[in-house]
Amino acid sequence: MKSIKYAAAAILTAFAFTVSAQTSADNESNVESEYLSSIEDVVITELATSEERDNKLVALQYLENAVNEGRTTPDMMKALDGLAGEGIASQSRTNGRLMNNFPDIRAKACDILANVKTEESKNTLVKVALADNEPMVITAAIRALGDIGINDNDEVSETIAWAQKKNAVLNPTSSLALEVLIAYEKIADSVQNKGPMIQAVGQIATNYRYVTPVRTRAHELLKTLQGASSSSDKKNNNAK
Repeated sequence: MKSIKYAAAAILTAFAFTVSAQTSADNESNVESEYLSSIEDVVITELATSEERDNKLVALQYLENAVNEGRTTPDMMKALDGLAGEGIASQSRTNGRLMNNFPDIRAKACDILANVKTEESKNTLVKVALADNEPMVITAAIRALGDIGINDNDEVSETIAWAQKKNAVLNPTSSLALEVLIAYEKIADSVQNKGPMIQAVGQIATNYRYVTPVRTRAHELLKTLQGASSSSDKKNNNAK
């Protein structure tokens, strides 16, 4: 009987030692991961805030990898926000000349933000869609907003309508108009006031400066939206 107790005690002691060793190893691993993460944050921040365009491109590569691996941090989100507004929200000038106008950097940052489906990302993209003046950047921002799909109080749907209206006057671009349509297709069910959305789609459908496939898609979306609106009206009338 004593031998059984001794054996059990020995097993428990060994188990406790193993658990303790494992816990210690886990703690060391966590500390190491946090240390490496903080180092990565510092590197990304330095690259993103550098004046050199190539450094910003490297920062975007690091950020894209981190987002794809699901390990974004607040510092990384801050870096993405800064890169998405590079040359617009933050400007560096020499003798009056804008030195950090990098549309490709801003567009790539928007593409990466599309994979971080949070309120923070949405807010950054809304600012870009409203403030930027480059079609390629606005196109990327609208595409990302459609992918994220957050449209509380019609903020996103109305932002898209405003951006489309502005660019239809200044610089109508078929690629931008197409992304407007695709984004609306994705968020249409969440739109409360469909007026601005229908007007934006209608403008695309009737603007012959857009290529035929884009205008055709706009006509198809209009039919879908009108059909959905009719069904909703019938339900409301039946409820009364």
